[in-house]
Amino acid sequence: MKISESDLIINPDGSIYHLNLLPGDIADTVITVGDPDRVGEVSKYFDKIEFKKGKREFITHTGYLGKKRVTVLSTGIGTDNIDIVFNELDALVNVNFETREIKNELTTLNIIRVGTSGAVQPDIPMGTILASSYGLGMDALMNYYLQKLSGDEQILMDDIKAHFGHIKNINPYLTAASETLLNTIGKDMAKGITITAPGFYAPQGRIVRATNAVPDFIGLINSFKSNQHRITNLEMETAGIYALAKVLGHNAISVNAILASRVNFEFSKEPNKIVEQAIKMVLERI
Repeated sequence: MKISESDLIINPDGSIYHLNLLPGDIADTVITVGDPDRVGEVSKYFDKIEFKKGKREFITHTGYLGKKRVTVLSTGIGTDNIDIVFNELDALVNVNFETREIKNELTTLNIIRVGTSGAVQPDIPMGTILASSYGLGMDALMNYYLQKLSGDEQILMDDIKAHFGHIKNINPYLTAASETLLNTIGKDMAKGITITAPGFYAPQGRIVRATNAVPDFIGLINSFKSNQHRITNLEMETAGIYALAKVLGHNAISVNAILASRVNFEFSKEPNKIVEQAIKMVLERI
């Protein structure tokens, strides 16, 4: 069955609508970063840069680490952008743009987020590099996709719903990291459940001038326990990355540079240094 022109928009030059990339432009290993300026901070370590492209907040560099081809791509902020990026990345490798049909043989991408985050547990210091074992979404993205949970995900999800069930109009979703990437890229890193919020201020428990509808949101988050699992940090993309990667058949891991302690009300004085450390760790393990 052909995919319609309005469902999958292809630019006149044959590139995908938002990312402005052609099939073949991306490697099977993709590093995603939020900040477009961070793309160059990753690709400066490449042994060779094949090309650079950009449109809106979506900047892409593809090159080589030794003989391994790698793409680094900026997503911008939030799971609404993740919806765009992941569907278009998948289309680039799994849809024939000429026939508009899904390919018979599908490609599985290894997708590694390198992002920033705030810790919600007092024993996780600023400067920690943390791999998300699960992504817990407090946004609405996965209301629009069918998602099948594993047994372990369902057990954990039941405890999450019991803990957060009193909050009105929130339907959380949960997805595990790729076990393979967690054991390779995330090896020896601190681990925990990462909450993905649909905003930066009240949705992450920050108080500036507006009144928050959920009092002591950070306290509610860090008091959650389910067997050995606890929520460790808070950001804006991981859950969407994990959920869409699983729905589309890709592997994903989120590596978080902890820049803030939300319980100690502190923010790092050297955030760029921590992000640089996370980038180097990921590139060494690729």
